Order: sequence, then C-alpha cells, then structure tokens
Amino acid sequence: MDAPVTKRSVLGVLVDATTYADATGRIIDAAESGRPFAVTALAVHGVMEGVHDKALGARLNSFDLVTPDGQPVRWALNLLYGAGLDDRVYGPTLTLKVLERAAATGLPIYLYGSTQPTLDRLVPALRTMFPDIKIAGVEASKFRAVEPGEAERIAERITASGARIVLVGLGCPRQEIFTHALREHLSMPLLAVGAAFDYHAGGLRKPPPWMQRAGLEWLWRLGLEPKRLWKRYLLLNPEYLARLAAQKVRVWKAAPPQPSRDAPATFPV
Repeated sequence: MDAPVTKRSVLGVLVDATTYADATGRIIDAAESGRPFAVTALAVHGVMEGVHDKALGARLNSFDLVTPDGQPVRWALNLLYGAGLDDRVYGPTLTLKVLERAAATGLPIYLYGSTQPTLDRLVPALRTMFPDIKIAGVEASKFRAVEPGEAERIAERITASGARIVLVGLGCPRQEIFTHALREHLSMPLLAVGAAFDYHAGGLRKPPPWMQRAGLEWLWRLGLEPKRLWKRYLLLNPEYLARLAAQKVRVWKAAPPQPSRDAPATFPV
C-alpha cells in the first residue's frame, strides 16, 4: 500500500495530517509486509525538541509516520494547511488501536522500555483488554547509553522473538532517537508511544475528556508532576505559540531540516 503524501511542516518538523484509521492501517500494513516503519506521536514538547535540536529534527523528519499527538499540533495543521482534522492522533489511543488490530490478525508485539515494575503491570492489563494478544517479548530500559554492538544485539533479540511490531516507551526524545537508530536493524514497525506504557499500566491518571478536547492535557500533567514538567510546559508552550504565529504570517520560514537516516553516535537504551 502506497502511503499518501501527508507530511506538513510544523515549525520545521514534518507532521502527518492523518487519522487513527489511516495511521493504524499504515502500521499494520508495514507489519504484515515485514517493512521497517518508524512511527512517533508528537505533542508540543516533541515538536519543540526537534526545533531546538536540529540533528533530532532531521531524524524526526525521516520518520515514516509522525502523528499530531497534541491538540495544538492538530490545530497547527488545520491553521497552516487547512488539513481539516477533526481529532488528534494521540499516542496512547493509537497504541490501543494498533494492539486491537494486532490481536485480531495474530501479529506478535514486543514491548521495549519503561521499568520492570511498570511492564509487570502492563502485560496483564493488555491481556485483559486484548485476550488474543501475542506478546513475543518484554524488555525494560537500561537507563543508560548504548554500548558498542548493543543495537545489533537488541535487534537480534527482537527478531528472534518472532515479534512483528515493537512498542517503544522511553519518553521523548529518547524513544525517538532509539526508534530512529533501531529502524535500520529491524524489518517491522517501531512505535515510539510516549506515556502509553504508564497510562495503560495504571501508573498515570488520564485527564478528563473535556481537558483533552480543549488541548489542556499539559495542565493536567503539570498538576501531577509540577517539579519535573514545569519547564516543559511553562516555557515551551508560549514559545510554540509564538513560533506558530510567526510561521503563519510568514515572518519565519520554518524550513524543515533535510531528513537524516544517519544513526547517532550514542543513544539511550
């Protein structure tokens, strides 16, 4: 299946004007075809990481699919390009839709990242939601930089498990760098899923639907973790809006960095 041309520059980061159905279909198609396919869902924080770090921006622009995880990113696609998107494509929800299809079609999954206690809660939770799910392997983060030859060894473990889809939960931007680096070693989709592991394992409370629709999930997260997240939201959100306005009125070109497939010298595992 040929992917539609849906990528649009949001502050120089190429985001796909996509829907849950389209994104899920493209991921499952890649899994069934045995194709490398790098996916992430970006909210304002992820976009701004790509703006501030040009090397990361170039790597993000090489991803096969970048969904508008946050409402402000969806609004940007609608404002700048008339994309007409009625909803965002939120990482935790996309994860469930992909898992539902994977369970129905018998595609085994591999969970990489987070902590062992979180994974120990996540696995039974997923099996409760999707009784037919095939979990080929589970591997917690090492919370350190990759060692020489380790990327190949991780890829060998994943391939040997029989997995057809990998979910990566390392937090932004670590998971995007990991996904970018491992894509060259794996013939299957890798999905950087952000806080999905914590949400679906019961470790994070979801905001009420009205806050999600209004683009106020950041405020909910800030209330839960103010010491860790205050810089992310109170500094990055106003900068995002200012840059978006500048791109809209064309006083800032927001030229996207050329996509890069070059693996970083080091990355988190």
